[in-house]
Amino acid sequence: MTTAIAAIHILCAIALILIVLLQTGRGSEIGAAFGGGSSQTLFGSSGSSGFMTKLTTAAVIIFMLTSLSLAYIYGHRERVLRNVPTQSGESAPAQQQK
Repeated sequence: MTTAIAAIHILCAIALILIVLLQTGRGSEIGAAFGGGSSQTLFGSSGSSGFMTKLTTAAVIIFMLTSLSLAYIYGHRERVLRNVPTQSGESAPAQQQK
């Protein structure tokens, strides 16, 4: 389970990098308003702000959820491993904290 969440986390981080690099700057809409290459846009004449904003928001939410879940899993892993039963059937003694 941890491996799957970590893989999703890494893929989401790469996707976020690519999505942010694909977005146009804030000042580029002014040039497109006067006919400067508006026919060559990929997402139509309205621009890509709606689609790319939604895609960025979704990627950020997934990234945040995987970050929180990985932090929770790794934070509670020691407590779970401390109570693993040994071969004799008894639980392992708790490690002394420093």
